[in-house]
Amino acid sequence: MTNKESTPALKIIPLGGLHEIGKNTCIFEFNDEIVLIDAGLAFPNDEMHGVNIVLPDMTYLRDNRDKIKGMIVTHGHEDHIGGIAYHLKQFDIPVTYGPRLAMALLQGKLEEAGVADRTVLKTVQPREMVRIGTSFVAEFIRNTHSISDSFTIALHTPVGIVIHTGDFKVDHTPVDGEFFDFQRLAEHGEKGVLCLLSDSTNAEVPGNTPSERSVYPNLDRVFAQAPGRLLVTTFASSVHRVNMILELAQKHNRVVSVVGRSMLNVIAHARNLGYIKCPDNLFEPLHAVSNLPPEKVLILTTGSQGEPMAAMTRIANQEHRQIKIREGDTVVFSANPIPGNTIAVVNTIDKLMIQGANVVYGRDKGIHVSGHASQEDQKLMLALTRPKFFVPVHGEHRMLVQHAKMAQNMGIPAENTVIINNGDVVSVTPDSIGVTGKVPSGVELVDRSGVVHDSVLKERQQLAEDGVVTVAAAVDWEGKLLAKPEIHLRGVVSAVEKSLLQQLVIKTIERTLSDRWTEFAKSFEGEQAEIDWVGLQTQIERDLQRLARRELQSCPLLVFLLQSPEEPPIKVTGRRRRSTAKVAS
Repeated sequence: MTNKESTPALKIIPLGGLHEIGKNTCIFEFNDEIVLIDAGLAFPNDEMHGVNIVLPDMTYLRDNRDKIKGMIVTHGHEDHIGGIAYHLKQFDIPVTYGPRLAMALLQGKLEEAGVADRTVLKTVQPREMVRIGTSFVAEFIRNTHSISDSFTIALHTPVGIVIHTGDFKVDHTPVDGEFFDFQRLAEHGEKGVLCLLSDSTNAEVPGNTPSERSVYPNLDRVFAQAPGRLLVTTFASSVHRVNMILELAQKHNRVVSVVGRSMLNVIAHARNLGYIKCPDNLFEPLHAVSNLPPEKVLILTTGSQGEPMAAMTRIANQEHRQIKIREGDTVVFSANPIPGNTIAVVNTIDKLMIQGANVVYGRDKGIHVSGHASQEDQKLMLALTRPKFFVPVHGEHRMLVQHAKMAQNMGIPAENTVIINNGDVVSVTPDSIGVTGKVPSGVELVDRSGVVHDSVLKERQQLAEDGVVTVAAAVDWEGKLLAKPEIHLRGVVSAVEKSLLQQLVIKTIERTLSDRWTEFAKSFEGEQAEIDWVGLQTQIERDLQRLARRELQSCPLLVFLLQSPEEPPIKVTGRRRRSTAKVAS
């Protein structure tokens, strides 16, 4: 029998997924052992110029890498597995457990990133239990979601059972025939669940989330009415939706050309694992379908969220080399915009319509349903598990608040419910729950070259908002300008004539040199011995920044290039001259 008073607390530390949509990442820590559930990414907002993906700040895991015993993956969506390859470049994860489809997708990501040797991938089956370290046993419970092979996790810990729902919806007629294991959840609820962490994405949506199958007849009607080519875009990872689209292509005697790397990848893995069943001759490459009658062609693409480099976006921008919109084309958006993407999606739809396409989109068309539980489904999860403590996760703040209210209406006391932030340390014992600390949290931004630091992002934002001013000046050993400084303005709106601005720049530099030269040019026995060119450059740059703010009424990024002489003037003296002359830029 466990002595409750002597049992340390279980720490639950979310690093992503709280007060936001995406980058779902959660740490479970007991004594000196850490288990990670999911490690996802998010996509950049409009202010993150040049950024490809957004990851959670993993400082805490980097600092505690020796405690990591393993990882649990709930399903194969990018906001749950997309960050793993990046993190494995910084620390090892001894073993990663997850469903077959997620592990297949992850294997490819790790091999491409060159980190496949940094963890061992192990697939699990429904109701399988695996021990991770000495403190944790993970039990995988089948749920239903918008991707095949999705799990809710029952984590057996020394303080009790914690259930992490992962992403879920209640679908009584799943496309793949894999039913939600309500029985197992109810068994845990009967025995006693210490804490429930539950998906809050649709906490503001009343009722039940419709079954994925409800989309089929609506898509069927759209396909039947399309007179020419069909171009369909949806989430590549929505395996059930993709499967239905391929079934309908067969029904309407259309061959399918798949465009987009992620779509090709997911379909290949889903077919290998049996989640998508269709004949090989259903598929044809783009160059082959161009010769077929339009009514025999379906092009399945990525880009349902208006992503800049996705196929549908490039088609809309008339930048795709092989696909051009024609009169009579029907374009189907079988997805709703996720928060933050609405403007990009609407712009894409407008461009397609201008080129003559009939675009089918919107909630009223019934061609998309959510993969997340609505209010009545969330209540069912609470009723089945009957947790002592409740933590709403995976959602923006208003969603978490609504979910917490729902739990309280179902009998969970307010003091047993906590709304937390990324980085909060939640301590759970058999008798208590509360926030007891904070670890580093935030974001790590990644572009094609690597991590984008805050200073770089600020410079990019400054460039986008106010442009850049470049000033180049040459200074001699006596602190005099050797020539008229060069000035270049890019993206700067200025009421000041360039010639006047150049005069002001010259005056500013000359004033700094005359007033401050002795601070940076030290002398020895009456002769100049050492010049701090870096310090001088910094001072002139500050003065020019003040000038730019005053005269341009904006804050452009200022780049000042200082050219200094390569060699000091040669003089015969009693002592050897010391010099740090160099080009500062």
